[in-house]
Amino acid sequence: MTTENLLDAQALETELRQHMQAERFREAAICCDELNKRFPDYLPGWATAIELGLRIGEPGVALQAVDRALLLAPGNHDLLLQKINCAIAAGEDGIAAAVADELAAVEFRLPQQASAMGLLLSRLGQNERALTHYKRAAELQPETASHHYNLAAVQRYCGRLEDAAASLELAIELNPEDADAYLLRSGLRTQTAESNNIESLQQALRAATTNRSRLRLNFAIAKELEDIGDHDQSFHALQTATSLRRSVMKYTPQRDLQTLRRIRECYTADVVNVADTGHVSAEPIFIIGMPRTGTTLVDRILGSHPAVKSAGELQNFATILMDLSRERSAELSQQEPDAVQLSTMIDFEELGRRYIESTRPATGKTAHFTDKLPLNFLYAGLIKRALPKAKIILLQRNPMDTIYAVYKTLFEGVYPFSYDLDELTEYYIEYRALVRHWQDAMPSVIHAVQYESLVTDPEPVIRDLLEHCGLSWDARCLDFDKDTSPATTASAVQVREGVHTRSIGNWRQYESQLQSVVKRLETAGITPGEALPG
Repeated sequence: MTTENLLDAQALETELRQHMQAERFREAAICCDELNKRFPDYLPGWATAIELGLRIGEPGVALQAVDRALLLAPGNHDLLLQKINCAIAAGEDGIAAAVADELAAVEFRLPQQASAMGLLLSRLGQNERALTHYKRAAELQPETASHHYNLAAVQRYCGRLEDAAASLELAIELNPEDADAYLLRSGLRTQTAESNNIESLQQALRAATTNRSRLRLNFAIAKELEDIGDHDQSFHALQTATSLRRSVMKYTPQRDLQTLRRIRECYTADVVNVADTGHVSAEPIFIIGMPRTGTTLVDRILGSHPAVKSAGELQNFATILMDLSRERSAELSQQEPDAVQLSTMIDFEELGRRYIESTRPATGKTAHFTDKLPLNFLYAGLIKRALPKAKIILLQRNPMDTIYAVYKTLFEGVYPFSYDLDELTEYYIEYRALVRHWQDAMPSVIHAVQYESLVTDPEPVIRDLLEHCGLSWDARCLDFDKDTSPATTASAVQVREGVHTRSIGNWRQYESQLQSVVKRLETAGITPGEALPG
């Protein structure tokens, strides 16, 4: 490239970045196209195209730009990391995993590269490999608190709880204002009156300057106070935390409630039980229910069977459903129906086929895989239509224990109904109505597992579960806590402990504080303390 061409390319790149900074994305796209057409050998132009593609929500375009950039700079580590990132964003996990394999043996020299590789591997579910790169980042830049926090998070996923505690102590020492580190540390073990972090948490809370930090520290304080038996102060801290969380959320609960009701209206027994509409695969085992009801526990049990691969909490089914609904909407000439009604008009065989394809290459190596996204309870009838040979496992738990367990958990980016007790209770009531509807509409399709029965007398419950899934008995399913594979949900610590009954009836420690919930459930015809919710 001549000096004159280089100057022209740089001028166009400057103009492009100005458009991006001002969020004039249409102008930015036009400028980007001109830059790369006129100067196809100018590497920064393709790098900017990658950034633009990701910012405007077109990861496929960004992925193409990465490939063009790699022709100019083969083997460039930053570009290969970007390729993994773009491929994940585009839903091309197979491409992402292949590039990650290319970089598997690389010992990065820059901490930001090692940290980025750790994050990308974690997003791909390769947490054991992510550990290596997060450790590398911490070694290269030991004075940076975030490296130690990231390492601790993955150590927790992998069950290395003592290592995670040590990493978090370093992170807190380096950055005493890191509320996320305090919260993660509190959840690593059951605290005792003799050994806890309450004083340091309260000190950090007094120094906190943002609501984000205050809510996380209050969640941590509530957890540790509950551990040591100070239930009144625990609930007070929890209410403070959830109120802070709810105050910054843009959430309209009536929309969710209306959707739950609309699903019952549209997916009648006649709609759900249409024959010969689905994909033939019998691989998936969907584990559904409210969060904090034992879905991770059942996932670990099934994942301990040699014929089952645990695929984690997949968003794939809902994502593909929405894609197909949008495509169907574009085909309709009449007034567009609402989203739920529209979903009844899609090609369910295609939904099932696309879903299975989207899980590759992570699945397909065993006869079955689990998808343990709790919110798939919304789609139980659709799952039957799309994948009639799939198994559906429903977790049930005492209503009050369920509601309290959800209320005291800080979820990241999901379950917006969980931070206000009235909203949570109303959601739970509608959830119960939808689950009962599915059970009535398709008898014998959904296999219910009662959490209390599972933890009190595991073996007969597990035998019934395996039989329903068409799996032979395997004693390893009883010893699921010996499974060393990573667990990435809110129950990542609990599943390492094996079966226990400590959580049964836990809500009664807060019976006076939860009276409004008890009364609302009773008004809805739900017995708050019942063992077997329908």
